[in-house]
Amino acid sequence: MAENKEKKGFKFPSAFTILFLLIIVVVIATWVVPAGQYELNADGDPIPGSYHEVESNPQRIISDGLLAIVNGTFGIQAEDGSISIYNVGELYGAIDVAFFVLVIGGFLAITMETGAIDAGIYKITTGLKGKEKWMIAILMTVFAVGGTTYGMAEETLAFYGLIVAVMIAAGYDALVGVAVVMIGAGIGVLASTVNPFATGVASAFAGISIADGMVSRLFILVVGTLIGIIFVTRYAEKVRADPSKSLVYDKKDENEKHFLRDLQAETQPEFSGRRKAIMLLFALAFLIMIYSVIPWNDLGLGIPQLDWWFGEFAALFLFFAIVIGFVGRMGETAISETFVNGARDMLGVALIIGVARGVSVIMNNGLIVDTVLAWAEGLLNTMGGAVFVNITHLLYLPLGFLIPSSSGLATVTMPIMAPLADIASIDRSLVVTAYQSASGLLNLVNPTFAVVMGGLALGRVGYQKWLRFVAPLMLILFLLYALVLTAGVFFPGQIF
Repeated sequence: MAENKEKKGFKFPSAFTILFLLIIVVVIATWVVPAGQYELNADGDPIPGSYHEVESNPQRIISDGLLAIVNGTFGIQAEDGSISIYNVGELYGAIDVAFFVLVIGGFLAITMETGAIDAGIYKITTGLKGKEKWMIAILMTVFAVGGTTYGMAEETLAFYGLIVAVMIAAGYDALVGVAVVMIGAGIGVLASTVNPFATGVASAFAGISIADGMVSRLFILVVGTLIGIIFVTRYAEKVRADPSKSLVYDKKDENEKHFLRDLQAETQPEFSGRRKAIMLLFALAFLIMIYSVIPWNDLGLGIPQLDWWFGEFAALFLFFAIVIGFVGRMGETAISETFVNGARDMLGVALIIGVARGVSVIMNNGLIVDTVLAWAEGLLNTMGGAVFVNITHLLYLPLGFLIPSSSGLATVTMPIMAPLADIASIDRSLVVTAYQSASGLLNLVNPTFAVVMGGLALGRVGYQKWLRFVAPLMLILFLLYALVLTAGVFFPGQIF
């Protein structure tokens, strides 16, 4: 018998491994980098030019490094700036964010279990038969809404078989089907408006409201989605007119045989009145969250302001998860089990938030955060805010490759980048937008992002061909959000 040998080669480490290595690097840095502090203003923000060196407080890998993960999750910040679960002071940990992530996982699992989302997508695809151009536009818009509201990513894997089959049946190719799902949801995530895993986490650790920067993100979402629709539709119509123009033409017969056999109406859920009601409840949960964070008092509209944050968010989605479960006739046991299973699927994200927060704890307790800020301040003295914000989103491209978890990336970087925005005299929301735009753009092609490789495998599209197809669109999207970020520097509080 021939012995199957597993191919050996470099395997990119997981997000957890990268974060643990980063903790070690930061611990070592506390022994090398001079300790220092800024004087703070009444709002607790560093005063430019007030940095001064202080006595060092080097950390240790075992006693401080590993404990920082616990303190990063549950920690309390004392008046002297140190962070520990034993201190008495201001709540500093990431437990509220992590718990909210778990609740969102349960909420999404219950909604998916009812079949409402699947039925809605299938209703759109069958209702637009013969109007394929509109089908591409509407489906991409639906996926973009999912991406911008709750970071729809892993959930898209359930739709590739159906969407690819529908597109092939309409005379397009498998690449069009993959693009509708991946680009649609990807642009939504890139322009996350209220995505709790990106915008929510980043805003929390930047110390701003999730509503800050909403206009710029909405602009990127609308214009970016329109650009994506035009890009995909042009390719799709070119393929339908001449199938040999398809980038996956060599698999045309094979793909038609594979996908069209799965396109059977009897296997798809019905978009019943009950499922329509569930989708309304699903949308209502996000609308309430959006309303709860908008600073109505600052807008002078006289509308009651809720000032909710992650504790209230968790309660909100927990409530709607239960309501959706009962409307979907799931029963108490099914609701409980589905919610727990959904939360379990998000456990890795929640743990990443805690581990990532530990990096900030070590830097803070080692008194090197302000030193890094002071070094950056020296560089920023010679560059304007527009240069700073564009350098920021360029920096997030390689960082996103190293840390593909959007929550982990935000947790690690925002405590550093947000104060740098103050020094550069730009709004912190621009840093949040730069982070999520760059991270979202990279995740359209990031091979360390399971959704990319999984989606391409389900659509039977090679990675190299996907890169060739999506590269021009990525350049356009890059220029789009770079222009929006630059405009935000020159028109603060006016347009963006």
